[in-house]
Amino acid sequence: MAKILIVDDDEDLRAIVKEVLRDEGFSLMEASDGLKAIEVFKADRPQAVLLDLQMPRMNGLEILQELKKIDSHVPVIILTAHGDIPTAVKAIKNGAYDFSVKPPEFEKLIITLKRAIERLTLQAEIAKVSLALESSLEHLLGKSPAIRKVIKEIRQVAETDFSVIIQGETGTGKSVVASAIQNMSKRAGQPFVSVDIGLIPDNLIESELFGYKKGSFTGAQKDKIGYFETAHFGTIFLDELENMSPLIQCKLLTVIEKKRVYPLGDTNPVDIDVRILSATNSDIKLSVQKKEFREDLFYRLGEFIISLPPLRERGEDIQLFAQKFIFEACAELNKQIKEMTSSAIARLTKHAWPGNIRELKNVMRRAVLLTDKDIIDEGCIDFLMNEQPEARAASSLHLKEAVTELERRMILEALEKSRGNKTKTAEVLNISYRTLFEKIREYGIDTSQDICIDRS
Repeated sequence: MAKILIVDDDEDLRAIVKEVLRDEGFSLMEASDGLKAIEVFKADRPQAVLLDLQMPRMNGLEILQELKKIDSHVPVIILTAHGDIPTAVKAIKNGAYDFSVKPPEFEKLIITLKRAIERLTLQAEIAKVSLALESSLEHLLGKSPAIRKVIKEIRQVAETDFSVIIQGETGTGKSVVASAIQNMSKRAGQPFVSVDIGLIPDNLIESELFGYKKGSFTGAQKDKIGYFETAHFGTIFLDELENMSPLIQCKLLTVIEKKRVYPLGDTNPVDIDVRILSATNSDIKLSVQKKEFREDLFYRLGEFIISLPPLRERGEDIQLFAQKFIFEACAELNKQIKEMTSSAIARLTKHAWPGNIRELKNVMRRAVLLTDKDIIDEGCIDFLMNEQPEARAASSLHLKEAVTELERRMILEALEKSRGNKTKTAEVLNISYRTLFEKIREYGIDTSQDICIDRS
């Protein structure tokens, strides 16, 4: 039963109100003055308060102020005479839920009480869910101050319908953030369609995004619904935004502005209601300045921007994720690892982690697999991390240069193993052919000299 505190110096009125509310299934408490009301409120927290304005020892506004200090969420319904209505209105501005003129119309008063308690219950449930979601996000993203800021931004923007650009290095968790925004939004439960722009060839991306009609081009043997139409009423997540060609950028801008798509070969538009989340490994504002990305599209897609910090800037999270990945690997491999030594933790913290959380996970899983001990010490992970070219480069180069050198070496090694076959190289590196081509050009790699070319 919901508990109601009745605060009024009129004993007869209290008796009548108690009788009516008890018949409605409420549990009643009462107080004849303000000090007694505060005492009762502290001892046995009610779900709602009926409060008279004209009270001995403390007036109603003073009592309201004290009750709100104890519990800011409790609904307080003011009982007032006709002449005190302006004061009752003032009380609402100070946090009261509603007011009722005495003698109260009990039917309306009961409805008001039930609504107030329903709202209080809903607020409590929202707070509980919010706390659970925050704990879940901390488990997925970390607990460092930089990540707490990101989690706060996720919670703020999730409740809106803003388009969001998530930017950060590879392996920082951009897709995790996108999923969290969807799950915490009003579109939760609706379609969530993830599209990696870099994996779709330029000649197919328009038909994949917007769909096509049978016979619209060679090979179009039946109608196909595009990703945007599939995401209707839900969310579409466009990953590797930087790989979007100027033509597709133009078409996407039209889709956003008109909220409709034109499938290839169809003159009839399809209306869509889609929230757009996107992700990029680069600084999208810099791409706009370089005229590589349309400024008008940037403002459409980036109503809100979330920047994920790299793992090397979040030392507090390295140990957290290392322990998590050890636990997961032990469950997977049926091993028992009791602890990780302080020297191992120090070694992990000093590492640059160019591959971020993804790289850390790989190192810890391999350490659990290879060790024959029941602890992870520095020796278990040192040789794994020293296998990485960046560990050799970081001592003589600045961090950015070291990461660049690592990327160049990895591309050269992959090209060598693939005997110059760029399609196979892109698959090995898990990047798009377009991204590989741009990196080869950026680093000045001469594929006719630097590697063995597959002439077949």
